[in-house]
Amino acid sequence: HVQLVESGGGSVQAGGSLTLSCAASGRIYSSYCMGGFCQAPGKKREGGAVISNSGANTFYRESVKGRFTVSRDNAKNTLYLQMNNLKPEDTGIYYCAAASWVTAGTWFLPMQYSYWGQGTQVTVS
Repeated sequence: HVQLVESGGGSVQAGGSLTLSCAASGRIYSSYCMGGFCQAPGKKREGGAVISNSGANTFYRESVKGRFTVSRDNAKNTLYLQMNNLKPEDTGIYYCAAASWVTAGTWFLPMQYSYWGQGTQVTVS
């Protein structure tokens, strides 16, 4: 079982940056694939950045490539999402999620993830 707590959200102007953190509890955090998801107002939750359990592999939705960087520190049980050049369309509630296994090609599907944080609001104006 993994418990996740996000932090680092806030309000920024377009072109600004934010770094989100996701602290995980549980001794086997390093065995989980981790994802960063966003739910924009009135829209479905969708994945934007995913990192494998070791951190060796990362996957990004096209809309965030080159702007977002996902990383993890397994020694600290923490996931990071560095977001640069933020746009108004990036506004939403950001969640981190954990999955023990994700089928290749389905990285961004919420249904693949078993554990979720409470979310943190990001507003870009």
